[in-house]
Amino acid sequence: MGLGKWIGGAMGFVALGPLGALAGYFIGRLFDRASEEEAALGNASAGGGSAEGQRNSFLFSLLVMASYVIRADRKIMHSEMEFVRQFLRTRFGEGAVIEGEQILLHLFEEAKKMDAAVPGGYKKTITDCGAQIAANMSYEQRIQLLSFLVQIAQSDGHICSDEVTALRDVALAMGLSTQELDSLLHLRGDSLEEAYQVLEITPSATDEEVKAAYRRLALKHHPDRVAALGEDVRRAAEEKFQQINNAKEEIYKARGLK
Repeated sequence: MGLGKWIGGAMGFVALGPLGALAGYFIGRLFDRASEEEAALGNASAGGGSAEGQRNSFLFSLLVMASYVIRADRKIMHSEMEFVRQFLRTRFGEGAVIEGEQILLHLFEEAKKMDAAVPGGYKKTITDCGAQIAANMSYEQRIQLLSFLVQIAQSDGHICSDEVTALRDVALAMGLSTQELDSLLHLRGDSLEEAYQVLEITPSATDEEVKAAYRRLALKHHPDRVAALGEDVRRAAEEKFQQINNAKEEIYKARGLK
């Protein structure tokens, strides 16, 4: 399945506001391309509240925010682009890779034009897009979107300060906290210090505070909360959930807790 179907079908809230304006002619092109599919799908798939609409809006929003994170260090790394290609390939097939890459390249060009016209112009647009996402996506979906962006930034084996700043910009724009971002940044860590950061607490926390922090994270990161976005997104959430459990076990072991 190519991107033409999911972006040309149920776009949900993305078709409006700054996200729709940013995509510009590209959305129109894909709408034209998918007109026959749209007719077959009918009105049932046109609403942003359907499961398909939520998934499509999530994936397009991810590409928009990824365009900001990828160019944060003023370099477009092959490893980051390959991560996005593989993301699209495993979820939509080989045809989606070409279209997804074209969307990103178009967004990169738009970013250059905006920044040339007004310094920081693209950042302002991303901030507006984040507000639109915050108003229309659930908290759990926004956390998963941010998690994917963190993985993109980490895909070359190193995350620089400019990328962390870009991720912070995106997190705050989407109504998430820097503490939640720090938790995601340390999910793959293997030290006790990083385990505390994953649970969004400090080593000075009491045993009861540790347990409460884990229960809170386990609730908000449960994979079932993003099930509407598709089985592949749910599996990614399961991996994140397991990493949170690993951090908890590391802390429990160090403290002798059960």
